[in-house]
Amino acid sequence: MNYIPLTPLDLALAATLLLINAGISIAFNLGLERTLVFSAGRMVAQLALVGLVLKWIFAQSSLAWTLAFAIVMIAVAGYEVLARQDRPIRGAAAYGLGAGTLLFVGMAATLFAVAGIVSPEPWYAPRYVLPILGMVLGNALTGVGLVLNTLTTSAHRDRAAIEARLALGATRHEAMSDILRGALKTGMMPIVNAMAASGIVSLPGMMTGQILAGVDPIEATKYQILIMFVIAGSTALGVVVAGFGGVYLLTDDRHRLRLDRLAERREP
Repeated sequence: MNYIPLTPLDLALAATLLLINAGISIAFNLGLERTLVFSAGRMVAQLALVGLVLKWIFAQSSLAWTLAFAIVMIAVAGYEVLARQDRPIRGAAAYGLGAGTLLFVGMAATLFAVAGIVSPEPWYAPRYVLPILGMVLGNALTGVGLVLNTLTTSAHRDRAAIEARLALGATRHEAMSDILRGALKTGMMPIVNAMAASGIVSLPGMMTGQILAGVDPIEATKYQILIMFVIAGSTALGVVVAGFGGVYLLTDDRHRLRLDRLAERREP
């Protein structure tokens, strides 16, 4: 079974579906037409560039180039975590928390999947490392972003209750335990829902891509199950690390709530 290559005309035909988005924006006066065009153009340019870069890196099969591209992916993912916050925490520590969490879970999960299970030759083969790292980062980024956003907005909303607990002698972790629990649940729900819907409701992207590329459906299913387990574990670990790190940044060593470290609420 061979894959069917797509021509530029095929992609242009698929792009006409964006007219649905544009029509909805115009009909409901959403004002998203220019944003839609810009986002679609940016997506095409980014994917085309990444495709060319990956083709070159795959040909090199170099540990140094694989690591360099992975660092770029993690650095950009750390920025995206902050960009998704309604009330981001100020300072370099907030970026460090997001990027550091993604670095830890991304590298740990990818090495576990590639070196421990798939075992390609060489073990750092970019054809395996970078796609798996990308899927781990994409899902962990969502979980980390959600847990931090929920944590900061809830802390601002429930300020009086948190400060009352602190005044009664509770530690910062005890005072924020309720909102931390809610934030952790929010951060883990996307991957829980994704696992529940996989197979019956939807065919995940990796499995679909492999099937379209001519891989046997059974083998594609095996890889998808592997990836879902890796993503679930890394996302859960990232959510916990980011959640406790967020509590640490929102308080100080004297167990005081420090909402002054939050930036102003961003307009939607």
